[in-house]
Amino acid sequence: VQLVESGGGQVQPGRSLRLSCAASGTALDYYAITWFRQATGKEREGVSCMHGNDDTTYYKDSVKGRFTMSRNDAKNTVYLEMNSLKPEDTAVYYCAIGDVYGIGSTWDVDALYDYWGQGTQVTVSS
Repeated sequence: VQLVESGGGQVQPGRSLRLSCAASGTALDYYAITWFRQATGKEREGVSCMHGNDDTTYYKDSVKGRFTMSRNDAKNTVYLEMNSLKPEDTAVYYCAIGDVYGIGSTWDVDALYDYWGQGTQVTVSS
């Protein structure tokens, strides 16, 4: 199983970015697919999660209304559309997958995930 993130970059506050996470080696139907981020000097935190079996989606409170997670099954890819970006969104963003039945609503516990991508840097700065 391999996860490859892309789409990061440097943008000004208020602008948008779309991150992609392309999965290979497995379908995503029975996984929880989650975006985590880690800012310099801070702990990794969950940003958004989608359950592959029923599309239930969760968001960290600070990104609700600004970030949207979606998927394209034909491409085996999930996306994180990030709008109205703020400097505090600056971090390395990772996608991860784990057993959806084992994760359930505890989607932001990173120890529950089995596979991780390499990360993509998002920098929000004027």
